[in-house]
Amino acid sequence: MAATELRGVVGSGPAAIAAPGGGGTGPPLVGGGGGRGDAGSGSGPGSGPAPGTVAAAAASGPGPGTGGVAAASPASAPPTGGSGGSGAGGSGSAREGWLFKWTNYIKGYQRRWFVLSNGLLSYYRSKAEMRHTCRGTINLATANITVEDSCNFMISNGGAQTYHLKASSEVERQRWVTALELAKAKAVKMLAESDESGDEESVSQTDKTELQNTLRTLTSKVEDLSTCNDLIAKHGTALQRSLSELESLRLPAESNEKIKQVNERATLFRITSNAMINACRDFLTLAQTHSKKWQKSLQYERDQRIRLEETLEQLAKQHNHLERAFRGATVLPANTPDSVGSSKDRCCSGKGDMSDEDDENEFFDAPEIIATPVNLGHKRTDSNISGASSDISLDEQYKYQLEETKKVKRTHIPQKPNYSLNLWSIMKNCIGKELSKIPMPVNFNEPLSMLQRLTEDLEYHELLDQAAKCKNSLEQLCYVAAFTVSSYSTTVFRTSKPFNPLLGETFELDRIEENGYRSLCEQVSHHPPAAAHHAESVNGWTLRQEIKITSKFRGKYLSIMPLGSIHCIFKDSEHHYTWKKVTTTVHNIIVGKLWIDQSGEIDIINHKTGDSCKLKFVPYSYFSRDIARKVTGEVKDESGKVHFVLLGTWDEKMDCFKVQPATGDNGGDARQRGHEAEESRVTLWQRNPLPKNAENMYYFSELALTLNAEEAGTAPTDSRLRPDQRLMEEGKWDEANAEKQRLEEKQRLSRRKREAESMKGMAKEDGTPCDPYKALWFEPKEDPVTKELTHIYRGGYWESKEKQDWSLCPNIF
Repeated sequence: MAATELRGVVGSGPAAIAAPGGGGTGPPLVGGGGGRGDAGSGSGPGSGPAPGTVAAAAASGPGPGTGGVAAASPASAPPTGGSGGSGAGGSGSAREGWLFKWTNYIKGYQRRWFVLSNGLLSYYRSKAEMRHTCRGTINLATANITVEDSCNFMISNGGAQTYHLKASSEVERQRWVTALELAKAKAVKMLAESDESGDEESVSQTDKTELQNTLRTLTSKVEDLSTCNDLIAKHGTALQRSLSELESLRLPAESNEKIKQVNERATLFRITSNAMINACRDFLTLAQTHSKKWQKSLQYERDQRIRLEETLEQLAKQHNHLERAFRGATVLPANTPDSVGSSKDRCCSGKGDMSDEDDENEFFDAPEIIATPVNLGHKRTDSNISGASSDISLDEQYKYQLEETKKVKRTHIPQKPNYSLNLWSIMKNCIGKELSKIPMPVNFNEPLSMLQRLTEDLEYHELLDQAAKCKNSLEQLCYVAAFTVSSYSTTVFRTSKPFNPLLGETFELDRIEENGYRSLCEQVSHHPPAAAHHAESVNGWTLRQEIKITSKFRGKYLSIMPLGSIHCIFKDSEHHYTWKKVTTTVHNIIVGKLWIDQSGEIDIINHKTGDSCKLKFVPYSYFSRDIARKVTGEVKDESGKVHFVLLGTWDEKMDCFKVQPATGDNGGDARQRGHEAEESRVTLWQRNPLPKNAENMYYFSELALTLNAEEAGTAPTDSRLRPDQRLMEEGKWDEANAEKQRLEEKQRLSRRKREAESMKGMAKEDGTPCDPYKALWFEPKEDPVTKELTHIYRGGYWESKEKQDWSLCPNIF
């Protein structure tokens, strides 16, 4: 391309770039024109381009030892060692190397690996990352390249993307800018030629077939016209010969004139038919030419669509990174003087989170810090045991150690590692499917099982303790309603998915000594997944439930619908309450910040007195002026009279207002709502604050942090012993994924074995098949209140634990 042409292409922005040395003067480049030029103008009084300009590089042509590219620095100078860049290739449009990219005011410039190829500039966090993750790409055909100072330059495509870059030296900056300008010029030229060129491009087989059929049809029609033309020419020639013969005869002069006119008209007709045939041939040629152009345009639009999809995916990832970085920056805990190491880690993590890329793993030094309290606790236990008298029996030592373990609860878990994952590549194949049937990597999980999440409902068990003390059934119902709402408070930031329990998996939580209750969960069905839960308290209440989880992924959001009833029975009053859970929705699955909402209604019924409470979980609306996550409710007696009004949010607190009777203007009794009488407000429940540094520990509550802690004496099917879950908690996600696949395959083999045995073991009398699986600690029964078939605790677990007799437990891990 001529120098003037290239200047015309890159004339916007700094088209002329000074050579190293900054003076704008110096010896002309290889093959470039002579004369002295201004570095800012890009032109000079000489006949050639100014030295140090891109135009000079373009006009120079291949020089010796330059590989066809004249750089602004001497052609023989190798790339600087600090940048690690490679020289341009034969076409001048390919280059790769290290540059510093501006991220934000916290982190400043960060070292990134840039690759220039085919008119696109892409960057990665490292050279090894080129195989799987691109952090960003900008198309140079529509970009402006601006030099800011000796080492800095900027690339922008009109506001959508702007890269502020810095090279390690002025020479390296000049090499990059020259290569970028040449690549841009080539990209613009190729874009222009693509509109005019009739070259064949890759098209789909269907389009090729359709095009060939169309051209074949047109060719056939032209051949038909050509045949007609030949016939017209043949008959026209015969007609002219007949007319010539008539002219040779002796006819009146008037007849000869008529014959001449007919002869002329036949000649004109033949000429016109030939012209028509020629026009048809021209039409066919044009159709063939333009069909190729239209096909190229169609292919270009398809390529653009693919690029837009890839760009959307990149934007979604960057948006998620920015959201997480902003969230991490705004909830940084205050530094404490007694935790210098933790403070240092948090500062580093916060700084990393502010980047526009995923830099958290550069500061992953938390496990050594957070493991200290737990290790100290165990060391104290060991020292106490070792210092005891030698005549203490092993059983007494075991009990003592178990008591010490119960007293010391862990307050930290290893911080969540930062592993990148292409979410869309997995989710795009899951639309419309049930989530429990989709094999997911542990990257989407949190290190807890669904059984442990179910046990988290007991975090605010004090509400049931308080309800058991109430003498008034309506007041008791208020506390039960608050307990129902409190079970959702732990989900507000918990966007990760719990592990699907294996069939027969159990989880126990024994808090008799600390809190007066103990709980047992068991996975009683796999498809559909169903878990049975039984909790009992020395304070006089029992909680049981069987929850079946069904979920659907709809592209933009994920809906989780729990099915099944929850029962709460108070021993002294014999009040029996039942209710069902609402729908949980996870929004912005693909693009944007993940957030959770609860919506629906809960009807809590006291089956002994007929009292009821209707709770309404208001779905979030952008146009609503109500507070987010709002919950309202009314407590009614058997006759339908409202006695209490409940108001609050499912993530913060619930208040109760007593409805007072008031006299209306007409002398009759009117009902005064509780929220109008502020003095009657009673706060039933308020959420506990999250632990320090919770944002790096999956937003676990204090109870959730203890659920997966190892405990002695649990059943071999307990969730704490699940290997993939344990590996994930320790940050070994690759090993966890491999272990998860092994466990799932083992579970499938066990299911096939049960099905085969079931086919062999058809009932010998009535012909019905045997039950392929029976839960160990729960049995299916018809609930006497709801008449539903549900799994109810059959007993025996705690007795087996006391004896340490687990012979009935299957080997599921």
